Amino acid sequence: GGIAPILVRPAASDQCFSVAGIGRWSRAANLEEFVERYGGSMPLGGAPSIIPGAPAGWIASLAQFGTMSLGQVAAPAIALARDGFLVDDSLATSLQLMGKRFSRWASTSEVYRPRDTDLTVGDRLRQPALAELLSHLVDAESRNTGSRKQGLRAAHDAFYSGPVAEHLTTWVTENGGYLLEEDLCEFEAEIDSAPHITFGPWKLFSTPSWTQGPVALEILGILSRTGGSLHDLVESTTLAFNDREDYLAAPDRLEVPYERLLDERHLQLCAESIGDQALQGRPGSQGVGELRTSTTAVVTMDADGCTFATSPSDTLDGAPIIPELGIMCSPRGVQSRLDSGHPNSLAPGARPSVTPAALIGLSDSDVWGLACPGGDVIVQALAQVVWNVVREGLDPQEAVEAPRIAAFNAPSAFHPHPSADRLVFVENRIGGDECDELRRRGHAVSMWPDFEFDAGSVQTIMLKHNSEKDPYLLTGADPRRSAYG
Repeated sequence: GGIAPILVRPAASDQCFSVAGIGRWSRAANLEEFVERYGGSMPLGGAPSIIPGAPAGWIASLAQFGTMSLGQVAAPAIALARDGFLVDDSLATSLQLMGKRFSRWASTSEVYRPRDTDLTVGDRLRQPALAELLSHLVDAESRNTGSRKQGLRAAHDAFYSGPVAEHLTTWVTENGGYLLEEDLCEFEAEIDSAPHITFGPWKLFSTPSWTQGPVALEILGILSRTGGSLHDLVESTTLAFNDREDYLAAPDRLEVPYERLLDERHLQLCAESIGDQALQGRPGSQGVGELRTSTTAVVTMDADGCTFATSPSDTLDGAPIIPELGIMCSPRGVQSRLDSGHPNSLAPGARPSVTPAALIGLSDSDVWGLACPGGDVIVQALAQVVWNVVREGLDPQEAVEAPRIAAFNAPSAFHPHPSADRLVFVENRIGGDECDELRRRGHAVSMWPDFEFDAGSVQTIMLKHNSEKDPYLLTGADPRRSAYG
């Protein structure tokens, strides 16, 4: 029931395509009414609910770029949800931490804290209602006697109309949000060409501005026109986040085309504006906000170089599980603004510009896919890994493991959009001299431990060719989170 920003490179193609698995606000949503109803806040639960975009995104990707049926690809998920799977240490710890926040919702606790007890290592996590929902979609597909794509369309319709849509709309409206059955029936995950820049030998594509993927491209575009110091990295991030604040919205609401912010003239002017001292941050609410965000990241590539990169998201503490469906309804409206003058404001039918993003790079016959969790850190971590490979000459695993920083010199993408003037978090492995230099330039440096969870978790695969033109793969799995065994 969450979001799935998707980027696909078909085999042998010189282009990448985005799939907008990001929901929209209901056409019934009303900013003035919302602000009055909640006093300018945005409580979790039904209030920030938007249309679940992930199901449409998965199905559209499978229809346009795949070869299998939903029944084939969903069978393992249905079995895992129905029969359960053994909880490992990482998942047990995550559920214990998040359980402090989702325990307010009985329907979520029944699944993820059965018998009011934290799941521990070796316990079995079962999600029977989720298995029933997935089976319902597969059954709709199997009853369709048409083509593979027609069967997938039937599965899409089984989610976005009928009993599932009725449960979703009833739950959202009864819990203070906006959702109509017409919103669901008309929802599509559009497929479009992805924005890109050239960086070194790579043509780098990102998910469009219904994510903040273009911000990662802008960071790299500015940084590449500087000396490449940590100060330059922080300032490039700040400048790109300033543009996020001033311009970024879903493509159908952009007043300034984001391509203009990625053109050479704009990037050069940004780079030339970087001085010796840290830029003052944009004002937001007080503090940096709570981190420990829990987006996921999936990157996969087949033998022909067909590449799929995505960062599916929405977390168990954002909205309760709807008992009849076994899923939440995406609360990703928390990344819209309650300010009518902001480009990313709450509006009828609007898509929020969300933090999860993905990148794919193409260079001759080589292909490179990356994705990452981490809220406002996502685009920063992706940009640093790309820089480490292209400019520092590291292989993907070295680039992922390299020490990382994160700047919070702009309002957060999450309500209530806190900011912290010139704050930079730095992993301990970065040298003291470099930290002192940042402080000398006016940055407020705060130390992170080595391999800090909140520094993101970049997963990446690169297809390269040896001197005899034989293909081989390089991968990078981030030790900061559960990325490899």
